[in-house]
Amino acid sequence: MKQVEVLIVEDDVRILDINRRFVEKVEGFHVIATATNGELAKELLELTQPNLVLLDVYLPDMLGIDLVWHIRQHYRNVDIIMITAAKEMEMVRASLRGGVYDYIVKPLVFERFQERLQSYREHVLRTSEAGTVEQEEIDQMLFRRVQPGKGKDGFMPKGIDSLTLEKILRAFSQAGTLGLSAEEVGNLVGTSRTTARRYLEYLIGEGKVRADLVYGTVGRPERKYRLRTSALP
Repeated sequence: MKQVEVLIVEDDVRILDINRRFVEKVEGFHVIATATNGELAKELLELTQPNLVLLDVYLPDMLGIDLVWHIRQHYRNVDIIMITAAKEMEMVRASLRGGVYDYIVKPLVFERFQERLQSYREHVLRTSEAGTVEQEEIDQMLFRRVQPGKGKDGFMPKGIDSLTLEKILRAFSQAGTLGLSAEEVGNLVGTSRTTARRYLEYLIGEGKVRADLVYGTVGRPERKYRLRTSALP
């Protein structure tokens, strides 16, 4: 797949530069244009036809959500990720109604940002495949069901696959009392450290895994993950 071409729309020049440098550090992404207001963003959308827009909510001449609907009306193949300090529920709802792929709250942390972009690229690769899909595959793309067949009705966020999640949970049977680092988990299940960390942080949120800092004799402390007793089958 070719690189994902990105337009960044952010009125704060300092934050815009940080976002641009973050994007360029993620493999498979390239910033082709930046805009500090909505009108300039509209012009650049027409000129550059990006794959993805990283969009702030509060712009000097309009709300980001107004630009979302402009994009939906004129550029249906352009995806949107909101990157904003706006935490109002109505703004989140409005963005989701506009079909944004993701909503990331500032301040931006590179590792979290990288994981979201990688999740987006995996989604693009998966949905660009030709052919037909079954209902279960559609459900996975939209909702990411948690461990099918075990009686859970919850949904996982995009970027979390139930089969990979089960592999990670099984990997802890080899961990003993020392726990596993994200890199060790990745090696055991065949994923990158970044992907493993995304799943581990999800499991922490679900209350199935805990994380502790382990201090060695040299170097920085290492984050070790351990399965909670309540998560054992």
